[in-house]
Parts: sequence; structure tokens; C-alpha cells
Amino acid sequence: MRVDVYTPFLLSLLLAAVSPLVGRRVAPALAARVLACAAVMSAAATAWSLLLLAATLVGAAPPVVADAREDGRRIPEPVPEVVAFAACALLFVLAYRVFTAVRAECRIRRALRVMCEGQPPDTELIVADSPVAQAFAIPGRAGSLGRILVTSTMLGALSAGERRVLLAHERAHLTHRHARLCTAVTLACAANPVLAPVRHMVVFLVERWADERAAAVVGGRDCTARALARAALTPGCREPSRGLAFIDRAVTRRVVALQTAPLPRLWPLAATVVALGVLTALGAADATGDLLQLFEPALA
Repeated sequence: MRVDVYTPFLLSLLLAAVSPLVGRRVAPALAARVLACAAVMSAAATAWSLLLLAATLVGAAPPVVADAREDGRRIPEPVPEVVAFAACALLFVLAYRVFTAVRAECRIRRALRVMCEGQPPDTELIVADSPVAQAFAIPGRAGSLGRILVTSTMLGALSAGERRVLLAHERAHLTHRHARLCTAVTLACAANPVLAPVRHMVVFLVERWADERAAAVVGGRDCTARALARAALTPGCREPSRGLAFIDRAVTRRVVALQTAPLPRLWPLAATVVALGVLTALGAADATGDLLQLFEPALA
């Protein structure tokens, strides 16, 4: 208990440290998946470890102490009380962060869907008359793939080939459910702020993933890079605060990546990332068993 319960926190730091390396060395589709998976497992394990630390206060509760003394039993102290109280405070803070993140995600989804109101249900592409150059992939509800919202300014700035790149990019977001990955890692970061670098990397990687899929569809990485560069330089272009947008994240880095060879699928490195997530869960599980074993004689 004294060691295992802290293991998820240490492994979370390690996961955050290696995430940039994974993003630079592993193909975007694989890297985004394994980092998001490891982040969710790590966040769940650290939250559970905090709950275990807070649960040690049960042994110090007056009724439990009184009953134990009457029966001549000794209540073990797995961790200092100050650590348990700190864990309680952190749990409240992190619960509020998760609640705020969920509310923000719901608000963003509602705002994006309002843009689609009044359109036929089977319409995939929606063109909005706006001076802002932007394109969004709007996730659909259960059973529907979603829609693509493009402003007239964005369409007017691109050539026919570059428009195909844009649409292929946004379709990749919808087809591979990138919004779910981003939401999962955002909530994981809310539950464990140490994972902020992982969240930033996953959000970037889903854009790189969509770029690679667009390049495969249109048959050219150079054409995809030109479309990105032209869209980013379009007058009236601006970056949105949230959402899966064509020019939302690190356009310069994405253009440079498209001008080099595709990254390989380094399965050993990807497996190492998943192993970090699994180890955090195992550490929390071992700590749970140790805590139950410590309290079993005293509370029997």
C-alpha cells in the first residue's frame, strides 16, 4: 500500500514525458490510439489511488476506533493522515475539473449542431456564408456519421484539388471518430492534470492522422501540404478554440511532416506506451488489495 498506491502518479509523469517522443516517431493513427488509451487508464488509476488514500481515513473515524479499542484490536495506519486529507481535497478539485470539462464539451457539441439546424438530415456538406475561413467536422449523434461545415471564404480560397483535400481531411475525422478520442483524452487530462502533454499530443496527432488519410485519398502529400498552407494563409482565417477544424492545430508542423516520408508503425514503442497504462492500473489494483488486507483483521 505504501508504495503501490503512488505508482500510478509516477507512471503518469513518465507517460507525459514520453508522449512527444511517441508523436515524433510513430505513425499518427497508431500513436493517437495508444496515447489516448494509456491516458484514460492512467487517469482512472490515479483517481482510484486518490480514493484509496482518502479511504484510509475510515480507520480513523471515531466509531471505528472505539469499536476496535473495545475488542482489543489495533487500527493500522497505511499512510499519514495529512496525506489522506490532501487526497480528499484533490478528489474534490479533480471532480470539479471533470465536471467543467464535460460541461464544456457538451456546450461545444451543441454550438456546432446549432450551425446545422434547418439543413436536410442526409446532407453531409454544409456551406456557411461567412468572412471567416474555416472548416469543421461536426460529430453526429448515435447512428449518424456527422457533417462537414465549410465557410464560403474557405471554399473560395482553395482550388478544386485543394477542396478535395479539405473534404477528405474532414471525412477522416468523422470516419475514424476522432472527436471521441479527443474527448476521452480531454477528460483524462481533467482527472489528471499531469497528462496535459499527452492531451496536446493526441489532439495534434488526430490532425496529422486526418492529413495522412487526405493525402492517401487525393494521391499526393504535396497537394495536401499546399492545401493546408493556402488555407492557413487565407485572409480572415483564425483558429477556433475547440473543435476538429482543418487549420486548427500547428499547421507549420503538419506541412513539414507532409513533406517528409510517412512515419513507420513502431509497434514496440506503441506497446511500451500501452504497458505504461496497464502498469498504472495494476499498481492501483495492488494497492486496493493491500488496503483491504491491512483493514481486514481490524474490522473483522
